[in-house]
Amino acid sequence: QVQLVESGGGLVQPGGSLRLSCAASGSIFSINARAWYRQAPGKQRELVVVIRSDGSTNYADSVKGRFTISRDNANNTVYLQMNSLKPEDTAVYYCYAFIRAYGLGYREYWGQGTQVTVSS
Repeated sequence: QVQLVESGGGLVQPGGSLRLSCAASGSIFSINARAWYRQAPGKQRELVVVIRSDGSTNYADSVKGRFTISRDNANNTVYLQMNSLKPEDTAVYYCYAFIRAYGLGYREYWGQGTQVTVSS
């Protein structure tokens, strides 16, 4: 069984910063890709950033230059550093991973979501 556990959301003023964390645990054989998605009220879930096994990344245009993804492979954890936050960044942020567990093929896994609210 594989689980993704997120932390780090909260309320922040415009221009502020937050760092999200997502720890993967369980019978993990390998991880192909990790990503962060977000979903604002009344909108579809959208990709924020993806980091692949080779370390390459792709960011949504709306967060380029403000958000940075990083990872700690030893602890199967990814981070999302969010700077210069704007009210339009307000959303539930979801961690995603494409993982091969022992005895299974690659599957998609999602975290429970963490609320990020940017407001004065």
